[in-house]
Amino acid sequence: MLPLENAVLCRESQVSALTALFGERHHFSFPSIFIYGHTASGKTYVMETLLKTSELPHVIVNCVECFTSKILLEHILNQLNCHSSSKDECASYIACDSFNDFVHLFKKVIQDQGVDDQTVYIVLDKAEYLREMEANLLPAFLRLQELTNRNVTVIFLSQIVWEKFRPNTGCFEPFIMYFPDYSIGHLQKILSHDHPPEYSADFYAAYINILLGVFYTVCRDLKELRHLAALNFSKYCEPVVKGEANERDTRKLWRNIEPHLKKAMHTVYLREISSSQWEKLQQDDTEMGQLKGLSAHAHVELPYYSKFILIAAYLASYNPTRTDKRFFLKHHGKIKKASFMKKHEKTSNHLLGPKPFPLDRLLAILYSIVDSRVAPTANIFSQITSLVTLQLLTLVGHDDQLDGPKYKCTVSLDFVRAIARTVNFDIIKYLYDFL
Repeated sequence: MLPLENAVLCRESQVSALTALFGERHHFSFPSIFIYGHTASGKTYVMETLLKTSELPHVIVNCVECFTSKILLEHILNQLNCHSSSKDECASYIACDSFNDFVHLFKKVIQDQGVDDQTVYIVLDKAEYLREMEANLLPAFLRLQELTNRNVTVIFLSQIVWEKFRPNTGCFEPFIMYFPDYSIGHLQKILSHDHPPEYSADFYAAYINILLGVFYTVCRDLKELRHLAALNFSKYCEPVVKGEANERDTRKLWRNIEPHLKKAMHTVYLREISSSQWEKLQQDDTEMGQLKGLSAHAHVELPYYSKFILIAAYLASYNPTRTDKRFFLKHHGKIKKASFMKKHEKTSNHLLGPKPFPLDRLLAILYSIVDSRVAPTANIFSQITSLVTLQLLTLVGHDDQLDGPKYKCTVSLDFVRAIARTVNFDIIKYLYDFL
């Protein structure tokens, strides 16, 4: 157990719980285990390390790669078939067309591999993609131990909660386990563990402490933080390499790295440039405003309808109400030239800032610009609330309760243009001149 503790940091309670669930090799384990948590919370790494260290018969399948049930089932069977065999011995490919065939082939494969008296673990990573496959696939995997009458445990790894998986017809309930996000202390410990051998552990730990002080409020993703740590460490130790400071001169080291970390703040989660391009930019004394490819918040990954809601909110904020008929109705009739919005009026609207607009106007513009029919469901309203939480929209108070809530769009013109480029449909091209 000691090597496992050294390999898996800050997940001792989860490893202990999983080890207790697994029991001995010949023990019947729980039929299905559902593990969920945010991205980069260690779910896949812990499971891979635990199964490999314990040398348990297992298969790990990514449901993004296996995007159909046929590919998924065949991938599981062929991995099991090659579990204890060399590449030459498992040259024959097993084909599987249905889950009924999978049950019979699964029993044959584990018998041929000599593991029918042990617990076999099937790990389905990115399990949320199972919901897009056949309706019987998820319930069948939950009852695989019952269907095969063999010692098998199916482990689901997902970023969403079990309530969003549960079929309407009912199914076998798995054992549910939650992987919480790493705390700042956990991140400090894990990232400090990666220190280069040519530098002391204390020196690298001080660097990680500075890095987390800058990025922890905006980024909790371990993978992203690890990438940022590797990318900027050479700049941090530059004064030490040049002989201008020693490892304990933290003030001088901070002054040297501070402007570069501020630049790196604009690329968190975006990865708009490669690591080599970033290093080249660090060597040049380029101002943040002149950095090409670093568009700060110009590219944000939003849900599908949230993009349309944000565009509709911007149009409602800066487009006068009287022009809605002209812009958003296909058969608006004839409009006199005198009622057209002049160019200088459009410019002044932007200079005056966003105007508040009611919810019904936002929804009316949204329905007119979306290329498919959208029902006013709770999903749409929750996405509007999410945009307010992200401070892309501002909820404005109102005196008349019958008037309903009013909003303002707080994003810039460049931001909306970037969002509009990611949406490919005719009306956005038509409105691009306005944006």
